[in-house]
Amino acid sequence: MIGPLLAMWQADAAFPSGGFAFSNGLEGLAASEPLDGEALERMIAGVLRRRWATADRVAMLHAFDRASDLDAVAEIDAEVEAATLCEPFRAGSRRNGAGLLAAHVRIATPGAADWQARVRAGRAQGHLAPTQGLVWRGAGLDAEGATLASGYMVLSGFTTAAVRLGVVGAVAAQAVVRRLLPLLAELAAAPAPDRIASFAPRLDIAAARHARGELRLFSN
Repeated sequence: MIGPLLAMWQADAAFPSGGFAFSNGLEGLAASEPLDGEALERMIAGVLRRRWATADRVAMLHAFDRASDLDAVAEIDAEVEAATLCEPFRAGSRRNGAGLLAAHVRIATPGAADWQARVRAGRAQGHLAPTQGLVWRGAGLDAEGATLASGYMVLSGFTTAAVRLGVVGAVAAQAVVRRLLPLLAELAAAPAPDRIASFAPRLDIAAARHARGELRLFSN
C-alpha cells in the first residue's frame, strides 16, 4: 500500500513545491475571454491531452528511468528548455522545479542534493518535469504513481487557480476534477511517446500577454 500513499503525498497541495504561485496561463486567459465551468473543463482536457500527456509526462518518465545518471537527466532537462517556447512557462517550470527540489533536499531524498548542486552550478536548468522524475524515483514512487501524481498536480493546479481567480467556485471546481479523472487515468495508462511534444497555443499566448500585465495574482 505504500506506493499509492507516496503518490498521494507528492500530489498533495500541502507539499511545499511552490506551485501555488502559478496559474499556467489561466490568469491571462481569464482576462482575455469569458470562462465558466464548461470552458474551464474543455481547456484543462486539452492541456492534459496535448501538453501533459505528450510533454510533461514524457520528460518526467524519461528522467525517472534515468534518475541515477545525472548527465542523462540533464539532457532531458535541456530538451524541456528547448521545447518550451513560451518564456513565462520556461521560467515557471524552472522556479517550480527549484521549489520541489529544495523541499526534497531538506527531507534528504536520495539524489536531490546532487541534482540541486548541478542546477546551481549552471550545468542544468532544473525544469519541473525532469526534477519530478528524479526526486520521485529517489523518494520511492513507482512509475505509475509518479505518472498519476504528475497528472493530478496539473489537474488540481488549474482548478485551484480557477477558484482563486473567481472563475468557478470550490464545489464546481471539484466537479470538474471528478469529470476529468477518467481522462487522466486513460492518458496515464497510454504508452508514452519517445519525444517531447506540446501544443497549447491559447495558453502560450495568454501567458505571454499576462507577463506584460501590471496587476497580477499569479507569476504566470
